[in-house]
Amino acid sequence: MGAFSKLRARYRLRLKRRRLLWRALRARHALRRVENRTAILKPEDILLFATMRNEALRLPYFLQHYRALGVVHFLIVVNDSSDDTLGLLQRQPDVSVWSTQASYRASRFGMDWISWLLLHYGKRHWCLTVDADELLVYPGCETQKLQQLTAWLEAQGANSFGALMLDLYPPGPLSTAHSDPGDDPTKALPLYDAQGYTWEQQARFGNISIRGGPRKRCFFTDRPELAPHLHKIPLVKWNWRYAYVSSTHVALPRRLNRAFDARLNLPTGVLLHTKFLEGAPERAKSEQLRGEHFTHCKDYDAYYAGVAADPDLSTAESCSYRGPQGLVEDGLMTPGAWQA
Repeated sequence: MGAFSKLRARYRLRLKRRRLLWRALRARHALRRVENRTAILKPEDILLFATMRNEALRLPYFLQHYRALGVVHFLIVVNDSSDDTLGLLQRQPDVSVWSTQASYRASRFGMDWISWLLLHYGKRHWCLTVDADELLVYPGCETQKLQQLTAWLEAQGANSFGALMLDLYPPGPLSTAHSDPGDDPTKALPLYDAQGYTWEQQARFGNISIRGGPRKRCFFTDRPELAPHLHKIPLVKWNWRYAYVSSTHVALPRRLNRAFDARLNLPTGVLLHTKFLEGAPERAKSEQLRGEHFTHCKDYDAYYAGVAADPDLSTAESCSYRGPQGLVEDGLMTPGAWQA
């Protein structure tokens, strides 16, 4: 690429980032403040941002898990929930919560709302942005909190951290993945694919695209280009100029996406993805009817039908989850030069 082409590409990305920030400013009007406890935040606090809908089953363990990692405060948007998600969050002293009935899809799948909260409250904090069905683990997380990890990253001049989203599934039909509120979901979803992932460098945003796992293996064999992206940049030392482009898969400026670049010898993590917890077949039918989860919904009709059919995703090659160190041994995350 010539010098002029590089300048033009950078300019286009700068314009895109500005448009995303403008969307975030507009999105604030869709949010109703329910509980805002952010006045107690300190500059060194690690914050977690998420959009949720009907997550009362996952929430107790979700909060427990991230508190144990060192998250100090949660900033949550509750979107069109009909269970006790909102009430449960209101009762937590370390949670600030907003609600909205607006379209999840029209808000870039919640990212416009989260972008406003990041812009307004996240600047100069290390910010973790995840979904309710994602549990972050990283090398040494059993003994080393996020504060130690982020301090090390800053010492290396790194302001972002990458993680592979790893689909967990039960050893039988999806309907067998029973879990009660407060239960560790890895007990109900103990299996994962350790092999079969593709890594592809993408020039536009400087990121590495990762695909694979049981969803690609079972539901997207004929159209692998539609299989879900599994690379994410969930942890960032936030600056008001930053923006997420596509969920947390890609961020701007481009340098934030270098977290998977092995040449930098940085640690990476895994987001344990508990999408297939109890009720997954019923949720697939509901999500298909709502049409709020994919840009081109019709392309995913076969996927929804496949999940609704209550399949058994396990194979003879499925691995049992044995903690973060097992994921390091399988090559799904790496400590890099981080000595946990």
